Amino acid sequence: MEELNLIQKISVYALPVLFAITLHEAAHAYVAKYWGDNTAYNLGRVSLNPLRHIDLVGTILLPLMCLAVGGFLFGWAKPVPVRFGNLRNVRAGMRWVAAAGPLANFAMAVLWVLLFKLAVVMNNSYSEPLALMSQAGIGINVVLMVLNLMPLLPLDGGRIVESLLPPGLAYKYSRLEPYGMWILLALVFTRTLSPILSPFIEIVLNLLYLLVRA
Repeated sequence: MEELNLIQKISVYALPVLFAITLHEAAHAYVAKYWGDNTAYNLGRVSLNPLRHIDLVGTILLPLMCLAVGGFLFGWAKPVPVRFGNLRNVRAGMRWVAAAGPLANFAMAVLWVLLFKLAVVMNNSYSEPLALMSQAGIGINVVLMVLNLMPLLPLDGGRIVESLLPPGLAYKYSRLEPYGMWILLALVFTRTLSPILSPFIEIVLNLLYLLVRA
């Protein structure tokens, strides 16, 4: 969307970004409660209110900088606190709590695809704004899904890998967590994150756009 200026980009991306991060984090909190940990629920994180999930730097400032300079849209929300020891089945619960966020993003991407189809058939003054917002919603949710499924702690993909490993290996793997965000930031600032994720993003986008042509 190079033809849009910064204000137009913000207008197009604001709602998709808020929905993407809010439902992602609310899904984590809801599934944690389902598996027996009420920590996030007691903090009000099973909520569709964006204010309960927004991180000033990760949700607002960093995405704005990405939009301003172009390139890979990157950001995060306040992580949902989960006490895995409270889960009825620690390993299975950890797996599903972690998977809930990316699955929520995939569901939202499908919804934005359907809204894009609606924009195409409406053919009125609302069609172009809805189509642009839908494209933004599809892209944001696919990127968040693929990014969070990286097998790197503390990302969701890392939690899923940890839950699948034998206990001894899982413990050794979990000790890498303090370095995970530093590795991720290094990938961002060295511009290697986008080449790593792009093939997987392309695969998911191609699958989603089959819905448009259906």
